[in-house]
Amino acid sequence: MTSTSEDKFDGMLLAMAQQHEGGVQELLRTFFGFLQRKTDFFTGAEKGKAEKLVLEALREYERKALKKKEENDREREEMRQREMRKRQEQEKKESAPKIEEITDDEAVEIQAKIDENKKAASSQNDSENNAEKTAKLVDVKDNDDEDDEDSKGKIKPNDGNGADLPNYRWIQTLGEVDIFVPLKVNFKVKSRDCIVDIKQKGIKVGLKGHTLIIDGELYKKVKEEESFWVLEDGKVVHITLEKINKMEWWDKIVTTDPEINTKKVQPENSKLSDLDGETRSMVEKMMYDQRQKEMGLPTSEEQKKQDMLKKFMEQHPEMDFSKAKFS
Repeated sequence: MTSTSEDKFDGMLLAMAQQHEGGVQELLRTFFGFLQRKTDFFTGAEKGKAEKLVLEALREYERKALKKKEENDREREEMRQREMRKRQEQEKKESAPKIEEITDDEAVEIQAKIDENKKAASSQNDSENNAEKTAKLVDVKDNDDEDDEDSKGKIKPNDGNGADLPNYRWIQTLGEVDIFVPLKVNFKVKSRDCIVDIKQKGIKVGLKGHTLIIDGELYKKVKEEESFWVLEDGKVVHITLEKINKMEWWDKIVTTDPEINTKKVQPENSKLSDLDGETRSMVEKMMYDQRQKEMGLPTSEEQKKQDMLKKFMEQHPEMDFSKAKFS
C-alpha cells in the first residue's frame, strides 16, 4: 500500500468506528448528523444534489472494494491452481517411462564420456575405489541436507507462505501479512464484541469477556496506521498487517509462535505471472531443481543425463559397465 491523501485520516476514522457499538450504520448516522448540524450539505444546493453526491461516492468506493476483492480472489485461485499443477507435474514425472530416445550426437557424446572414464580407470581396483569415493560424496551431501541445523524444529509453510496454527491461520506476501482468527462461539459475533488492538510491535485479538486468542509481541514492526481488520460472516476476524520491511519473509506472527522454515517459502504467484514465457519457464525450472536438491534428488539436467546413460547401456549390452558408476 502507498500512503495517499485519502488514508491519512484512517487512524482517526478507525478510532471513531471502534467507538460505535452499532457498527457501520451508527457510524454513518454520526457522520450525516454532523453534516446536517454543522454544514449546509443538505440545504446549500438544489434538491437531490446531496443524495447524488453521496451515491456517486458510494458507487466509486464500492467499485474499488469489489475490484480489490476480485484481485485477491484471483490471486488465491492462481495459487491453488499452481499447487495443483505442481502436484500433477510431479505425478506425471514419477509415472513417466524412464527410457528416452537419444540422438546420434548424444550417443557419440555419451560414448566419448565412457571412453574417457575407461582411460582414467587404470585398473579394476582404481575403478572400485573411485566408485566408493563417489558414494561417500553423495552420502555427505545427503547428510548435509538432512542435518541443516538452521531448519531443524521449523515447520513447513502452508500454501500461503505462512502457518496453520491451533488457534489461527496466517499467510503472507513480501508486503503484507493476513491473519484469520476463527471465533469459536455458538453465536454470531458483531464487531463491537471484538477486541483487536494493533500496535507497531504488538497485537491483541479476542472477544470481550473471553481470554485473548492472540496477545504478544509481533515478530517484526508493522505500519500501525495502515493495518486494519474486518469481521467476516460474524465468525472470523481477518487482520491485515502492513510490513515496514518489505524485503523479508516472516517466520512467525508473535515471538512465542512456532517458526516456519522460510527456506521453503515459494515466490509470489503474482510476480511469476508478470514474467514472459521464457523467463517464467527458467525461474520455474530453477525452483524445481532447488526443491529436488533439498530432497536429495537429481535435478532436471542430472535426471536427463542418467536416463540417457541408462538408455545407451540398454542399447549396447555387449559393453561391460559392471565396474563403472554413474551418479
